[in-house]
Amino acid sequence: ARQASTTAHQTIIRTTTKKSWTPLRIATTTIGTTSLLSATLYINSEKSLGFKRELEFWSSVAPVVWDYWWNSFESSPKVKLQQALRGRNNLTAEEQQSSSSQETEQEYKKERKQLLLQLHQRNAPKLYNTMINLGGLYIKLGQVLSVTALPIPEQYREYFRTLQSSVPNHEDWVTIVKPTLERELLGVGVEKRSLEEVFECIDEVPCGAASIGQAHKATLNTPAREEVIVKVQYPNAKWQVPADIECVGQFLQLCVWFGVVDESAATLSYEEFARQFLSELDYTNEMNNLKSVYESSLDPNAPYARQRVVLPKVFEELCTDQVITMSYLPGRKFEEETKRQLSLLGIDTKKSFRTIVRESGESVTDGLEGDGVAISSSSHALALSTKQSTPKWKTKLTSLMRNVVSVDFLFTVARFTRRFALWSQSTTVKWIQLASTLSIVPVGWKTWADERQNDILQSMTLDWTEDAVHTLLDVHGYQILNQGLFNADPHPGNILVDFPTKGGVQTAPTIGLIDYGQCKQLTPTERVKIAQLILSIADKQSDEQIATNFRLLGIQTKNDSTRFLADFGRLMFGRFESKHLDHGWHRELHAEDRVLYFPKELSMVYRTALLLRGLAMSLQYNPSVGELWRGYALEAIRLHGSGSSSS
Repeated sequence: ARQASTTAHQTIIRTTTKKSWTPLRIATTTIGTTSLLSATLYINSEKSLGFKRELEFWSSVAPVVWDYWWNSFESSPKVKLQQALRGRNNLTAEEQQSSSSQETEQEYKKERKQLLLQLHQRNAPKLYNTMINLGGLYIKLGQVLSVTALPIPEQYREYFRTLQSSVPNHEDWVTIVKPTLERELLGVGVEKRSLEEVFECIDEVPCGAASIGQAHKATLNTPAREEVIVKVQYPNAKWQVPADIECVGQFLQLCVWFGVVDESAATLSYEEFARQFLSELDYTNEMNNLKSVYESSLDPNAPYARQRVVLPKVFEELCTDQVITMSYLPGRKFEEETKRQLSLLGIDTKKSFRTIVRESGESVTDGLEGDGVAISSSSHALALSTKQSTPKWKTKLTSLMRNVVSVDFLFTVARFTRRFALWSQSTTVKWIQLASTLSIVPVGWKTWADERQNDILQSMTLDWTEDAVHTLLDVHGYQILNQGLFNADPHPGNILVDFPTKGGVQTAPTIGLIDYGQCKQLTPTERVKIAQLILSIADKQSDEQIATNFRLLGIQTKNDSTRFLADFGRLMFGRFESKHLDHGWHRELHAEDRVLYFPKELSMVYRTALLLRGLAMSLQYNPSVGELWRGYALEAIRLHGSGSSSS
């Protein structure tokens, strides 16, 4: 750009000194060189790079959109011609009611279903490859869509599920990460001339990678030699993420235009999606959030110490808007521990929550047929995907059993059965190992017992999971209602669990909370209003009282139904009940009313509760968030306001 500017200036000077050049030609040359300079600057700007990425996205997605429109939408000339040839548009009202007309309609629906199936099968791999090629935010979007409550066709969902197990490719250390660290850390805050003076050692292979950055374990070059985690943001994230969000917004507007999704729901989902990912770019804000929460955890009256919960300490002198340096917390991700626990419980971790509940109750009844429930951390909703018709006798039996058998009972039976099986296996292993010392058991038995020994030791941690779930809910309740600053993304990947040993004996586990990129700050007034809603649910107050507290938060629904608001509130913060497994109950609820506006401050609280309760339910616990947070709700009302609906 500088060379272009110099050349343009010299050209203007050189040409204007010639007498043969007229003012018009001088003006034309000046405009031309200025335009060339502007084009050069734009091509090398972040805005241009973002525009190129948007072009790359639409060059791949536009043919898919065209394929669906041309072959399946009624506004398409092709579809209009097919309908005209079929003669559907020329049927009179009486003809449409005839049996032949009904048969024609059924045939049309069958053909359309087959057409959509072919379109999904043809285009799902194309969109999947686009996400893989673009990477970054699109990988995260695919992961969200694989578990979202939105009606995503199964052909797409199958491809998107593969993104759950794929780790994002990390950036090269020599060409990307190391230069970023040198640019950000050397001479800023610390007077160092090389990274070796800052870090005694740093792992070049990241210990974690995401769509906008990656983390490296290191040891500080200080007398204390503290172990730290260095979180580095990719240099292109500042322009790439906004460009990707813009593309997603444009695509969503297209879906609204085609009538695929509701406009109000799409707007709310997009605003939350954009806010969520843009907030992750602000490393300075994340550093300040982590610092504030860490300092609050040092309060002896806080639940952290007694619950054995730890947070990383921030090293402010080694933090910039692209780098965060924090203390290293040992342990493995709770996500891995959860999967192992589910495996010990005999649960397929790829199955939905509804399937887990249904299989938990098979020893009591096989009546929990029906809908697959997806708990979506992005859409903040518990939604149902309805199956086809179920025999009436089975529906009645299912409804009867749900009214008799509670979710808690199903979970209790399932866990007792699994515990008994593990106890029986443990006893058998110990007996075989004891007998093997006397050489009175076959070699094959001894081999089997040795192979099962590790599983037996791991099964001893089953009792710990319930305490861990209650601890996580307790700590986040404290953050929300007492401190007003909380992590709104407490998924198992952001939680660490460590089982330290002392003298060769395993001590009580420690829970570590990391990644504070998505935090929410609540004002005292907002905390009081949320506390009142939670308190009315925990105390099982009337529909009118719960709905009143919900309205005070600013929620708006189409019909302002008291029953809808009360049931919705109980579904959010109450204990999960058997009737919630009935898709008919949900259809009736949504037929009565629907949400037009959901308050943002409550949305993040609900997201947090939903993620933690989803974790608990997957481990076959059914906690009431309202009851567990009741004490903090009372304290918030006492400290920051009056007008509580309960005492």
